[in-house]
Amino acid sequence: MFEPLAGKRYVKITRRRTKIDWAKCMRRLVDEIYPEAEKIVLVMDNLNTHTKASLYEAFEPAEAKRIADKLEIHPTPKHGSWLNMAEIEMSVMERQCLSERMATTERLEHQAVVWAEKRNTKQTKVDWRFTTIDARIKLKRLYPSIK
Repeated sequence: MFEPLAGKRYVKITRRRTKIDWAKCMRRLVDEIYPEAEKIVLVMDNLNTHTKASLYEAFEPAEAKRIADKLEIHPTPKHGSWLNMAEIEMSVMERQCLSERMATTERLEHQAVVWAEKRNTKQTKVDWRFTTIDARIKLKRLYPSIK
């Protein structure tokens, strides 16, 4: 998870990217990272696990609704996920932290958490230079034609 304006990221390593994994991350986001927030705005890719329905698969209905009510989800454009600041951050993580083979999941998690803590301490933000004008040129086919 990445909060680009604050320069904060939160890492959780899982063996796969399941609906249950995503739901547990959302509960952590709601209960541990931003417990005082009334609403948490999420911009996410279109992975099939990234839905409020996943919360209902992972938790009892009342718990799922409690978490879901705090989330405002905005998907990235289907053909424009490369614009996503989280993907830029993942690329940085790959270059700075994951360039060597990790023998165990525990080592991978340790390395990722240490990397995130360093970047959080520095409040490192993504220098995202993609403007609305650039988007209109690159994603012209996605914009409606007004005549």
